[in-house]
Amino acid sequence: MEQHYKLFRVRELADNDQDFIATLAEAFLEEVPVDAERLKKAVEEKDYYNAYQAAHKMKPTIDLFELGVLDTLIEVQDWGKFEKADVDVTAQLNIVIAAVSNTVAEIKSDFNL
Repeated sequence: MEQHYKLFRVRELADNDQDFIATLAEAFLEEVPVDAERLKKAVEEKDYYNAYQAAHKMKPTIDLFELGVLDTLIEVQDWGKFEKADVDVTAQLNIVIAAVSNTVAEIKSDFNL
């Protein structure tokens, strides 16, 4: 439990309300994998605008659940924002995607979802 993510800030936000914590976990599962897939596709297609949009949307949730990849996600976001055609962010993208994937599996297990 809580190897790939941390619930400290989630618990704090939810004032330790277990139902609300579970709701936030469900919201993570519904939104973040979709956004991560959008981000991955955008980077692969050098679609800077959608890469920026997807990364920007993911930031608060990645930060709240403390996946430990916020700075890496910001690098990918900035790649899109500033259209850094001469920079390859594939390694950073893979770190973010792996963190999301690991967290999704762990949240499903931890919350029996």
